[in-house]
Amino acid sequence: MASTSHGSGAVAARMRNAASTFCSDSQPLIANIRKTVLLMKDIAVQLEEDNLPDKVKELEDAVIELVGLSELSAQFSSAVQVFANRYQPGEEFTNFSKLFEDELSEFKAKQSSDLPKHPLIRQFKEAVWNVHHMGQPMPGEEQEDIVMTSTQSNILNVTCPLTGKPITELVEPVRSMECRHIYEKKVIMQYLKSKQQRGQCPISGCPKILQADKLVQDPLLLIEIDEMRKMNKETEVEDYTMLNED
Repeated sequence: MASTSHGSGAVAARMRNAASTFCSDSQPLIANIRKTVLLMKDIAVQLEEDNLPDKVKELEDAVIELVGLSELSAQFSSAVQVFANRYQPGEEFTNFSKLFEDELSEFKAKQSSDLPKHPLIRQFKEAVWNVHHMGQPMPGEEQEDIVMTSTQSNILNVTCPLTGKPITELVEPVRSMECRHIYEKKVIMQYLKSKQQRGQCPISGCPKILQADKLVQDPLLLIEIDEMRKMNKETEVEDYTMLNED
């Protein structure tokens, strides 16, 4: 029995390691897609300045397709991690295909299918709109709804609620697939262990119940944290420059 238990544990560990490697391998692809979209935004602005709306529309359609592929890759990677975290070998045959498809379907159902509202797509549209309509609301939006800047992303909390550290300083950040909040892995796992592996999100006002197997380091997380880290440095440089000018 002990040998069987040890073997099962080793299989589960290999599954988790493989899932982690798969997620890491997905990050360069997603990062390159994001860089490409930002480049396409700059090109679209130039085309709009040259009054070539048909070309701008072609770029917008391509951006929507690219962002959709990026989201699909992130969803797939996250589903792989959740599946690996949850998997426990048993005596009966495991239908891996069905189990994974169930995880992926559950994950997709919780994600927004309205790609036009994705931050990258909104930034693209806003940049083009501002060429001729700076300061005016985009069609169908109120004035307060158009505050869309490069700072907007899928990051919902800038500090870990348990350690108080900025997410840019976390050693091993993970994100909940239930509420999308971010935590230091070691600390949130200790928190959930004290709650018998299920506990309410420690973010004030969040009603979601967390599960240990649904805390993952999705491929977008490290990319978004790195973008935030670079943005913070740029802001510090700007503040320092303004201070010297004063």
